[in-house]
Amino acid sequence: MKYTKHNFMMSVLGIIIYITDLIVDIWVSVRFFHEGQYIFGVLALSFMLFGTLVVQCFSYSWFKADLKKAGQESQHCFLLLHCLQGGVFTRYWFALKQGYHIAFQCRSETDNFMEEQMDPQKEVIDRVTDLSMLRLFETYLEGCPQLILQLYILLEHGQENVSQCVAITVSCCAISCSTLDYQIALRKSLPEKRCLDGCCPKITYLLYKLFTLSSWMLSVVLLLFLNVKITLLLLLFLWFLSTTWAFQNQTHFCTSMSMEFLYRIVVGFILIFTFFNIKGQNTKCPMSCYYSVRVFATLGILIVFWVGPLFFFNSEYFIFISITIVLTLLLGIIFLFVYYGNFHPNKSEETKCDEIDGKSAKRDCRMRHFLME
Repeated sequence: MKYTKHNFMMSVLGIIIYITDLIVDIWVSVRFFHEGQYIFGVLALSFMLFGTLVVQCFSYSWFKADLKKAGQESQHCFLLLHCLQGGVFTRYWFALKQGYHIAFQCRSETDNFMEEQMDPQKEVIDRVTDLSMLRLFETYLEGCPQLILQLYILLEHGQENVSQCVAITVSCCAISCSTLDYQIALRKSLPEKRCLDGCCPKITYLLYKLFTLSSWMLSVVLLLFLNVKITLLLLLFLWFLSTTWAFQNQTHFCTSMSMEFLYRIVVGFILIFTFFNIKGQNTKCPMSCYYSVRVFATLGILIVFWVGPLFFFNSEYFIFISITIVLTLLLGIIFLFVYYGNFHPNKSEETKCDEIDGKSAKRDCRMRHFLME
């Protein structure tokens, strides 16, 4: 477990993507209000604020827990920074400052006393992993709804503009990069877990998540054209089932009960879009059920559109979108099988349980309580 120059550059790239995504979100919201599309503007702004507020809550909660563990009192300046939506930037400041020292200045002549008190490599890796998880939360809470909204607007008007194309591109990049980055950072922070090494496993995992997400989001957009209320009821029902599953598994990620409730609610929201292993159990059965439901729901939406009269939708667009949905879903399932059949880090450890989202282990690290599969 070592924090390298490559890891530092990836952290720098992470904050660049984070800032770019934030600027694009603000730009899109302002454009909506400027063009008189107040409903879209309010929705875009609401998605952004909701994701940011949840992330700030988790970030401050972790700051308090870390300070308490170190025997220090909670500092009011941290609370103020998080109230001003600066929690993530504060974390990036600490992570990049310490990461630069470890990657570029620190050598093998590390002080023995420091080694006894705290491993600086471990500390900076844990900081980076915290940031990866916060970005992951914000990506799914804000980025996925934003992407669905942008796709809906694009298909509704039948013509694209620069801001829409930029917003869709940035959202796709942010979702893909944060998903892969968190899986890499998480495994690196847990010494007993094998790292996700090599380009092929990373690319396969990225494509598996990207294609399955893209197919489902396009399906949701199609359903929005059919009936907005039905779509919202479907998503609410899926969220309820996912949250119930999280409560049934009795996750233990947060130190306080209130934050644990919020965590389970957030996990339920994320499960609407992608699969997570939220407990130390074999994922074969839950994952099979999850993607079976996903396939049937996607095919059901397409059948409804092919059978029903769609005067409100451009037929040329629909044929293209239908083919895209089917192909991306098929490719996503194929890459899923390829990843778990050939590239999964624990493939050789068939007798062990898969990674978890909520179980104590040898090393005291909160991230072993949340593992994405």
